[in-house]
Amino acid sequence: MEEPQEGKKEEKETDFRRLQSYPLIRHSDMNEEMRTEAVELCVTACEKFSSNNETAAKMIKEAMDKKFGSSWHAIVGEGYGFEITHETKNILYLFFGGNMAVTVWKCS
Repeated sequence: MEEPQEGKKEEKETDFRRLQSYPLIRHSDMNEEMRTEAVELCVTACEKFSSNNETAAKMIKEAMDKKFGSSWHAIVGEGYGFEITHETKNILYLFFGGNMAVTVWKCS
């Protein structure tokens, strides 16, 4: 007897999400302590506000301002490009959940 194809498809999607649920850092020049805290913050914000990228970005920006001083900026979304000027040792660009990208940087 064959299993229904739909069940296998759902199982594959779940496996894919599980594989993509860790943050993939594409670029960062932050020191290790700051990077670790920023990554944890980005993951928390993306999980908490998975259906509202604007609110997730606002949470990240406000938390980084509070923890590391003002002038932080954050972008959360899919399919965007960017060219920015930032302070050295203050940028993080990562992917989370497969296609969700987060960019956090400081520019004063």
